[in-house]
This record gives sequence, C-alpha cells and structure tokens, in this order.
Amino acid sequence: MSDAVTARALRLEAKAADPGSLLPTVASRPLSRTRPEDVIVEIAAAAVNPSDVKAAIGMMPYAVFPRTPGRDFAGRVIAGPAALVGREVFGTGGDVGIRRDGSHATHLVVDQAAVVPKPASVSMREAAGIGVPFVTAAEGYNRAGLPKAGETVLVLGANGKVGQAAIQIATAQGANVIGVVRRAEPYRGHASGPVTVLDASAVDVGQAVRDMTGGRGADIVFNTVGDPYYEAGTKALAVLGRQIFIAAINKIVSFDIFAFYRGRHTYVGIDTLALTAVDSARLLSTLVPGFESGQLKPFPVHDDFVYGLDSAKEAYLQVIGSSQERVVLVPG
Repeated sequence: MSDAVTARALRLEAKAADPGSLLPTVASRPLSRTRPEDVIVEIAAAAVNPSDVKAAIGMMPYAVFPRTPGRDFAGRVIAGPAALVGREVFGTGGDVGIRRDGSHATHLVVDQAAVVPKPASVSMREAAGIGVPFVTAAEGYNRAGLPKAGETVLVLGANGKVGQAAIQIATAQGANVIGVVRRAEPYRGHASGPVTVLDASAVDVGQAVRDMTGGRGADIVFNTVGDPYYEAGTKALAVLGRQIFIAAINKIVSFDIFAFYRGRHTYVGIDTLALTAVDSARLLSTLVPGFESGQLKPFPVHDDFVYGLDSAKEAYLQVIGSSQERVVLVPG
C-alpha cells in the first residue's frame, strides 16, 4: 500500500463569526507518511464534538487556520508499520483537528501510538463516538482517583455525553451513583448499576445528597457543567472529597475558602484539548476491556444523525444546538 493518498477533506479557511456563518468546503488534499512511526487511517466515521464547532467560531484562540477539523475517528490502517496495516482502530486527540488537520476527511495521518484497536463488538460509527466524552471522563478519574466500590459519585449533568461516560465508568467500578439533571427526566445512558436521578429544578441538590448519604456527602463530584452547579456540588462534597471540573459558562464563582480547607477537598481541572492523540490513546486503551466485556457501551448512533462531508454544516449546527444524539460524519 502506498505511503501517500489523496484525501477528500473538510477545510476551514478562517474562523466564522458564528455557527450560522460556517463555510466548510470539501477539497482534495495529498497526505503522506513523513515518519516511520506514522500511519494513514482510512476514516470510516468521525464524530462531531461541541469543541469542533467552538474552535471553528474562534472560541479557542490556539485553533489554527486553515485546517481540517475533527477530533474523534474510527477507521482502518492502510499504511504504516506492517503489524498495524489492515487493523480496525479508533482514537481522538486534543491536537487533532484543532492545532493540526483532523478527522473530518477520508484519511488521517497520525502517530502509530495514537491508534487503539477497535473492540470487535463496537461498530465503526459507535467507535467514532467514544473519543472525547470517554477520554474526558477517564482523565477526570485518572486525576481524581478511580471510584471505589461503595463510594458515592455525584455526576452533575448526567445526561450529557461526558456525564453518561462518567456514570458508566463509576457504576462499572461498583460506586453508588447519583445523577443530576436540570429538569424532570430519566437517566438516558447505560449503567452497570442503579443510578438515582435528582431534578435540580425541584430539589436542593447538595442537601438531598447529604440526606441520601446519612450526612456524609459524595466522595467524588463530577461537574460536567461548571458554575451553575458549583454551589450544589461543593455543598454535596464529603470530607476528603474530590470535585472534577471540565467546563464553565461564567468563569468566576464565589469560592468559600473555609469550606474548602475544612473539608480537605481536592479540586481537579480537566482540559482534554491539552492531551495529544497519543495521550488520549493511552486513556482509551484502559477502557477497551470494559467495552469488550459489555460493562461499558458506546453511545448509539442513529441514522438520522449521520452525515456526509457535503452536509457537514448541518451536522455542526445539530451539535452546537445541543443535540442529545451523537452526531457522526461518514466521509466515504
């Protein structure tokens, strides 16, 4: 197989003023391996993440232009070290599609250490949707400590994709999980154990968690939303508890130093855009056994949310419009 291909790829020439002004074009571009450790992946599917769209409209100042967007991918290795050629793989990266050309294309060149063997039970489209949400959840627990059986984990924003990934991992570990949603609705994701759901519009979340735990509180608070749930998460946190932050709407909150040090709390900030594709592959590899056993499950990908490259703008608008479904591009 040749070490060079001609790829069809989305191109963003400059940042857009807003999502409606996005003008992704599809162009043919030569791609080649420039190092022995590079592989060329023929893309079967690539998810669209909110960060892909935010970078396109200038919300990430380190995003380069022009570039091909797209962080997550699944496909088949068609060139590279012999042991990998023909392998079905998946991956993601904070650099891919942001600071370098990404996966919204027919082909992608990455380091061989950036690809992870795809579990046989997971389809290409499903594998393409695992990346950012599960890497974010895994890195949160990697930094804060993996939940132990019997510990209480509170997930703020339970029905978001990162929230669902955090719940999957926590219940697979045997933790007692409480999920918080912003209105009356059930938990929509997979779990290996029960998930108690709290409606933030109807209860005092912090007090409810303390009541449910005999006054102890949550050992881990996974805050996927940020400041809207900051006070509730802090109130719910047990002594020696850890709170994980991955996002913010308003950057500034009122910080109770006394409660922080008297509670001996740990706050952990997660930014997966700082993780390279190789960093992300290491985290994904730790999750593969869970997907192979069925304890972890990929997000379902429905046909109505699968788009070709020529319909990428529609896909991007679906995502930035807070679609609850996983949106995937299929370039072939």
